[in-house]
Amino acid sequence: MSMPLPFPLRAGRTHEVCGLGATSFACAVAATTSGPVIWVSERHRRDGLNPRGLLSFFDPARLLIARGKDQTDTLAVMEEALRDGSAPLVIGETPKAISLTEGRRLQLAAKQGEATGLCLISPQGGSNAAETRWQAMPIFERDLREGVDAPRLRWRQIKNKSGPCRAWEVRWNARDRGPEILSVTDCAPEPG
Repeated sequence: MSMPLPFPLRAGRTHEVCGLGATSFACAVAATTSGPVIWVSERHRRDGLNPRGLLSFFDPARLLIARGKDQTDTLAVMEEALRDGSAPLVIGETPKAISLTEGRRLQLAAKQGEATGLCLISPQGGSNAAETRWQAMPIFERDLREGVDAPRLRWRQIKNKSGPCRAWEVRWNARDRGPEILSVTDCAPEPG
């Protein structure tokens, strides 16, 4: 039996992800695209992406990093990049809540540029305009040994405007740069 893949995310739309595995989820989405990936975050943040860590997902030479002064600036850069459409995927780190107006602006820009947007949000920071919202979490194994290069992850849709919500349990295959699907289950969307 073939299990449905969660990717690619619907193009021409913006999506959201929260949880401890949000960054790895975004990298997994990037692995399913070709061409440049634009990653936008606030410049005051001390943590950043490590190109060596991206190798398990995609070639870091594809990554263009932009730094905004604050979330308003980050959203503006995302909007312009989505509208332009030169990069098929635009990822933005948005730690504060996204208003409905901001979310709609991103959706319109993604549609115009035929690009995919992905916002890394806090659990309460999403916009009703998002096409899908995901919760990405690592699955901690009791027998986890040092050097394990295929972590287990759970990607759960908590909102889906185009169909039922599902949850995927995957093991990331760094050699093939893709998910090994372990299970797929239907799940209930979050209320609200």
